[in-house]
Amino acid sequence: MFGCLVAGRLVQTDAQQVASDKFVFNLLDYEKVNHVVVFMLGTVPFPVGMGGAVYFSFPDPAVGQVWQLLGFITNEKPSAIFRISGLEAGEGGAHPFGMMAVPQALSVAQVGVSIESLDLLAQQTPVSTSAVSTADSFTQFTQKMLESLYNFTSSFALSQSQMTPNPSEMFVPASSILKWYENFQRRMMQNPNFWKT
Repeated sequence: MFGCLVAGRLVQTDAQQVASDKFVFNLLDYEKVNHVVVFMLGTVPFPVGMGGAVYFSFPDPAVGQVWQLLGFITNEKPSAIFRISGLEAGEGGAHPFGMMAVPQALSVAQVGVSIESLDLLAQQTPVSTSAVSTADSFTQFTQKMLESLYNFTSSFALSQSQMTPNPSEMFVPASSILKWYENFQRRMMQNPNFWKT
């Protein structure tokens, strides 16, 4: 029913069902993880009027599990990206998971999905540091990616007098990359979602 992707790792689709309406994923070495993506597999939709509240739990042997609401997914919004790197242990609140068995390893955290009514989901407030602002962060990422590509390719730039003829290698003028870079930036400013069409 659900999947969980941890950046740079394999996709998990084997959520452990801990109650009829609750599922958890174990995250090994969570300290090295910045973001998690929780998504519906597309095989089983939520019942009408229901969605999934997404929680994160730090392992804390001193106080037990501390669950924090990250956000939610629904049939209309079947996936979400959450930043977990800025979360702090001990800042949890009310949650539907009770005192579940804590994984024994200290570097194992859990992501939980609780099936709840859409009305209840609308009333809940996620921890503020988990939200990933999609348009702004995507625009920032794209800007950094463009700058990185331009800087990287420019580091190999040669003047025409420095070039040695090599029939097996193609050369792209730096002005072409600069023109592409400027056009892409302009299009991003006009419409950050232009690449979807």
